[in-house]
Formats: sequence, C-alpha cells, structure tokens
Amino acid sequence: MISPDSSAGLDLNRLAARIKGWGAELGFQAVGIGDTALGDAETGLAQWLAEGFHGDMDYMAKHGTKRARPAELVPGTCRVITARMNYQPPAARDGWSVLADGSKAYLSRYALGRDYHKVLRQRLQRLADKIGGEAGACNYRVFTDSAPVMEVELAQKAGLGWRGKHTLLLTRDAGSWFFLGEIYTDLPLPVDTPLQSHCGSCAACIDVCPTQAIVAPYRLDARRCISYLTIELHGSIPVELRPLIGNRVYGCDDCQLACPWNKFAQATAEADFHVRHGLDDATLAELFAWNEQEFHAKLAGSAIHRIGHERWLRNIAVGLGNAPATPQVLAALQARATHPSALVREHVVWALTEHSEAP
Repeated sequence: MISPDSSAGLDLNRLAARIKGWGAELGFQAVGIGDTALGDAETGLAQWLAEGFHGDMDYMAKHGTKRARPAELVPGTCRVITARMNYQPPAARDGWSVLADGSKAYLSRYALGRDYHKVLRQRLQRLADKIGGEAGACNYRVFTDSAPVMEVELAQKAGLGWRGKHTLLLTRDAGSWFFLGEIYTDLPLPVDTPLQSHCGSCAACIDVCPTQAIVAPYRLDARRCISYLTIELHGSIPVELRPLIGNRVYGCDDCQLACPWNKFAQATAEADFHVRHGLDDATLAELFAWNEQEFHAKLAGSAIHRIGHERWLRNIAVGLGNAPATPQVLAALQARATHPSALVREHVVWALTEHSEAP
C-alpha cells in the first residue's frame, strides 16, 4: 500500500490527466477514475442473488462481499481506474439481417474476433506499468472480466457512462458496443464526476428481449437470458426456452441492437476484434459440421472457444431446430443424431422432433 508520504510528492491531478492520455495512446476510447464506495450496489447484488437470478453461476455468490468491496479483493485499494475499448467490428453483416435469416447463425458481435480478455489485459497492464513508472511506490492490479468486480458500477462512478435498463453501461457518444477493464490502485487520485442517466422512458431493450429476461428496468434474470443459456449454462437448455432462442448460438445482442444510443456507436480500430472465419454470416449447417479439431483450430484465441465443442454443438442444434426445414438443415441434424455426447444427442433429437411436428 502506498504511504501518505510517498503520494504527497506527486501531482495527482497531473498524473490523472497523464493516465487518460496514456490510455488514449494505448487504444482506449475513454479512461475514468472512481472511488470504491459501492454500498448501494452491494445491496442490489444481495437482492439479485437472493432471488436466484444468477442461475448456475455459483461464482457470483462465492466471493461474498469482495465483489462490492474492492479493498477486500485487493487490500489498500482506494481508487479504480476504468477503461473502455470499442469492439463493434467494421464491415460485419448487419445483426438484424442475420437474425431474420433462420438458416444463419447469430453470434454476439463481441465474439466475432479474438478473445477480448487477452487484448484488454495486455493494454491495461501496459497502462498500469506506465503509472507505476511515474508514481513509484504504488500498488495496482489489473482486471478484465476475470475476478469478482462490479465493472458497470465502477465505470459509472468513473464517469464513463450510466447503467442502461438492460444492465449494460451506456454512453451518449458510443452506445454500449465496448469492453471494460479496471486497474485497482492505492493511489488517491482525483475522481471523475458520474453521469446522469439518459434512458428516460425508453423501454426498447426490455420490449425486444426474446425471452423477456429483463424482468424490470435494471433487473435481469440470467436464467432466461440467451447469453447465459448459450455461454454460462453447462447442461441442457430448458425446453420451453429453446424456441425463443431462434438462431442465436453464442450470446445475444437484441437489447443492444434495439437501443437508440447505439446509433452513435463507432466501429473498432482494433484488428483483433475484426471478424474472423466469416462468423458474421455463417450458416448453422456449416458451423454444425465442424468436427472438434476444426472447432479448436478455427476458434483458438476466441472467446467462443471457452464453451468447448460439445456446448457449441448443443447451441447450434437448437438453432437448427428453429431453422427452416430445408434438406441441408435436416441432413446436418441427422448427421449428429448418434453423437457420443448425450447432451448433443438430446438437443438434436429435440430439433428433429420440432421439424417432424412442424406443419
């Protein structure tokens, strides 16, 4: 922990300005600084957990108060530096048009390129190293969706935006198509001013949600959220929710696609976030045909790779069950009907049954 004497010789206002400048040089679109008082957020988190909205994500409760108390996670923390980086890939096929084509596979826009964890962590570490080089004896730790961190709450406190009714961070100049990362530090830097909410009476994100997972403004039941069902859930997808998933096979962006503020979103300049392997416009049948070796070869270094080939096939089987019953779709499903995985077989059988019962 930094001592009062060691920070007394620093021009903290100048250092804060330099941090934001370094952040811009490293490719971040905004950097802000906030304190660590998250009492209201802690109360909300406890209520959310008590209602079971976290589903099977036991890690959400496992760390107790650490998520809402940065100094318990990293002793000595008194400030959190939050940075955001755009990820909307340029030249990707329009999201609504992919969703409207039942033969196509929709993958969340953030996952069309390389894994954001590595990209952001490396940039944040470089920023932290610059801070350490300037400040000397200070402690810091970098996080990128990798620990019990309330990143949206911290980003709000750092003046980077406000929490939208879909629970994501929103900004007037960039919408919500960006990643967030944090640096916990014991440097008593000046804090930025939080922004007011600009959602008003708009409920576009709530109305558009395919599974009605946004049960109230700012309240998400993850157990119904397609991102949870296709990424976090390890077992069978609830039968009653499968038809509502449509062709969304990895994540869901409907609430972002519908948000009026995203008309101001900017395409990313980061080559790592550009579309790879045509994933913005691939058919369900062609992705379902990938064997495990192809899956690993093509998706290594991607956020998608973390769910593994089995859940990849599970998700696509649901998409195929909701797709038009073309010869290609039926042949793809029949080819996996005897797959070694019981999880995959279950979802393939469901999909084939959906087609056999279709009018």
